[in-house]
Amino acid sequence: MLSKSGLGSRTEARRWIGAGRVAVNGRKILNPETWVDLERDRVTFDGRPLRAANKIYLLFYKPKGYLTTYKDPEGRKTIYDLLTDIEEWIFPVGRLDQDTTGLLILTNDSAFGDFITSPESKVPKTYLVKSSILLTDPQLDTLRAGITLADGPTRPALVRRVRDSARYSFFEITITEGRNRQVRRMVESLGAKVLKLVRTAIGPIEIAGLEIGKYRPLTGAEVKRLFPQSSPRTRSS
Repeated sequence: MLSKSGLGSRTEARRWIGAGRVAVNGRKILNPETWVDLERDRVTFDGRPLRAANKIYLLFYKPKGYLTTYKDPEGRKTIYDLLTDIEEWIFPVGRLDQDTTGLLILTNDSAFGDFITSPESKVPKTYLVKSSILLTDPQLDTLRAGITLADGPTRPALVRRVRDSARYSFFEITITEGRNRQVRRMVESLGAKVLKLVRTAIGPIEIAGLEIGKYRPLTGAEVKRLFPQSSPRTRSS
């Protein structure tokens, strides 16, 4: 309930509940699994009434060198260093590793985030890849058919060769999963390395027109295209 209200992450919410800072209908609760209806129950946090927050959906162009996390114990830069004017708590829908750039969606809508990241939803994610070697058509066909990685076979992918230079291949790949470093591992299975990786789209939403390090709200129509079950109570635009 605290995470849905936009106050913090689920981990933080569990800690606050365990510390006795949350009350439901006047009684403190210590069990994070307690069922609460924000529309009917009176919930307070540190004595103040808790209400469901307006839903926020942001499209962010992640730069290289930033971690997709809230805080880093080693003090490295995170995406939140570029979102200092956002007062509400928001979380990234999926992750991009430190060296990957491109489209990242941030929200405080956990149902939306779960839908986009779930493999069962099969929401396509599109990437532009620069490989360390020239890749042959049969190698790209291997990506299209699916590759067996250490954590199992991948689903078939859509692959389009963009261009070749004297030494490198540039291609676009669309996958419907979200495993850790999946595109990089798929390319490495071909005997190549990824020199540059940019996520250019999630579903029908593209990064085109947005400057690196900047963000914009998703429109209500864009949210609906990504997540048809979304409610109209949003602050997307």
